[in-house]
Amino acid sequence: MSDRPEIVCVCGSTRFAEEMDAAGRELALAGIIVLAPVVLPRAGDRPVSEERKRALGALHLRKIDLADRVLVVNPGGYVGASTRREIAHARATGKPVTFTDPA
Repeated sequence: MSDRPEIVCVCGSTRFAEEMDAAGRELALAGIIVLAPVVLPRAGDRPVSEERKRALGALHLRKIDLADRVLVVNPGGYVGASTRREIAHARATGKPVTFTDPA
C-alpha cells in the first residue's frame, strides 16, 4: 500500500467555476491531491486565443492521465461537450469517473 495521497482530477464546465473550486477545496481538506482546470477568462485577463484554449484543454487531459480518478462537477446534471470529451478520455484510460449530481 502506498503512502501517496489519492489524486483526483476535477472536471466540469467553466460556468461552474465556483462549484469546482468548492469541490476541490473539500477534497484537499480531506487530504486528496486536486488537479483542476484553469478557468478562463477572469476579470482583467487579456483575451485568450483559440490556440491557447486548445492547448489548455490538452493539458487538462494530461491531468486526467495523472489522476487516480475523475470527479465531474455537474450541477443539475449538466455536462457540456468539453467535459464529455474529458469523461471519454478518462474512461478510455481506465479512470473511475464520479459525478456531483445525477445525470
